[in-house]
Amino acid sequence: MSKIYHWFNSGGRRAKHTGRNARAPSVPLHRPQDFPAMRRAGRLAAATLAMIAPLVREGATTRALDAACESFIRDHGARPAPLGYQGYPFATCMSPNEVVCHGMPDDRPLAAGDLLKIDITVELDGWHGDCCRTFAVGEIDVRRRLLMEVTEAALAAGIAAVRPGGRLSAIGRAVQELVEVAGFSVVRSYCGHGIGREFHQPPQVLHHLDEDRDLTLLPGMFFTIEPMVNDGGHATRRLDDGWTVVTADGGLSAQFEHTVGLTEGGVEIFTQPRAA
Repeated sequence: MSKIYHWFNSGGRRAKHTGRNARAPSVPLHRPQDFPAMRRAGRLAAATLAMIAPLVREGATTRALDAACESFIRDHGARPAPLGYQGYPFATCMSPNEVVCHGMPDDRPLAAGDLLKIDITVELDGWHGDCCRTFAVGEIDVRRRLLMEVTEAALAAGIAAVRPGGRLSAIGRAVQELVEVAGFSVVRSYCGHGIGREFHQPPQVLHHLDEDRDLTLLPGMFFTIEPMVNDGGHATRRLDDGWTVVTADGGLSAQFEHTVGLTEGGVEIFTQPRAA
């Protein structure tokens, strides 16, 4: 579940932001012994997406898909972190077509050509794993396929920009450059976030370049990278339900997400699907 773009406070052992406008809160640094728990949570989140993939088809409803995800998560000894979070009433976020993020499951049957973003966050033994994937329902046209491919490539570019001693802003730079060269736009009003024992914590991970909100990346930081990419303008609006975020111009949107952790030697993807 993405975080709205603003700075917020949290507690714990921390590293300081060091951007030109360094007013942001400090960032929790985790210990090596915290990594195994994050791996387990991340693997379960990824396994939930793998489980639901064959069920995303014409005629399925997002409410049924949400129920299947919740059952799978609970059967594996975890709980769906979005359920009850600030009053959110479902286990997952299901965001079709022009819905950018935080879409609430409903009873509308999926149709051929739909794009469906499924965002999974599990809490397992007190630790969170968060990932998202865009699914194509039936046959889709070339433009929709390109939107999906560019968004997934943008996620990979953002992860490739992560290194100990590097800059947080490098993630946004890499994502924005790739997306805009392809003729799409990056959502600016929602972003990735720190994660661990808390669902949302610093840092906020922007998917566009903003060097005024920057920091040095250090081993022990855990966060999500989750670019939301629009086929049209980057502007969004939130519906009256208080959750559903849609493109302002009605264009399509896609999203892919991983949870990562910085090590002394690089970056680990906690939500990487296991090889078949």
